[in-house]
Amino acid sequence: MGAQERTQKEKLILESAIKLFIEKGYHATKMDDVAKGAKISKGLTYFYYKNKEDLYMAVTRKAFDGLKDVFRDVFRSKGKNGMQMLIDLVQKYLDYSMENRMYYEAILNFLGVLSLYNNEETRQKIDPLILESVHFQKLLDIHHDCGKFGIQMVSQGIKDGSIRPELQPEITFYTIWSMLIGYERLSGPVNYENKEIKIHIDNWKPGFIRLMQDMLKGTIQATKPNVVQGSLF
Repeated sequence: MGAQERTQKEKLILESAIKLFIEKGYHATKMDDVAKGAKISKGLTYFYYKNKEDLYMAVTRKAFDGLKDVFRDVFRSKGKNGMQMLIDLVQKYLDYSMENRMYYEAILNFLGVLSLYNNEETRQKIDPLILESVHFQKLLDIHHDCGKFGIQMVSQGIKDGSIRPELQPEITFYTIWSMLIGYERLSGPVNYENKEIKIHIDNWKPGFIRLMQDMLKGTIQATKPNVVQGSLF
């Protein structure tokens, strides 16, 4: 079997898995179903992906690649300062999270697994089949790629004067990213009709962006901590 044919079969299996994960969810999807959807034998499916966990890590890797494209496209946009790039990123990030629900949930799942992985005591709670996946190992190498673009946006903003100069780019961007994850997670409660809080979903995003701008411009005053931190990269 040639390299091109192998690549094509891997693609068919992955596409079948993605379709089933969207329709049935991860837990209800079986490798038999994936093989049938790809019109490939079960044995050959296992040749390319050792198990469902390995397959899900491959899907997660594809999800991160898609999110990285969002970050890269925003960073490479012409004629925009750092602040404008971050505002664009907020919109495009949230669009990605809403339009690619299964991918986004896979990304958040990986971030949760990574929290366990970083601690020797909790690492044993991770499914061994995930740890054995070559795609999981690759994800450990690439999961900061999005953050690297975001940090460059903050650095550009500090350089061009659209973001206040005393901010530390790494801390600043990862704080923004955590806010975006929180925004997406809380969109359900905010949009719930019978909620008692006085906030409307249509006003929340503009308010979120204005608050981020105020934080980055320095309208909201903060005391700079006296800490020493090296770059993440």
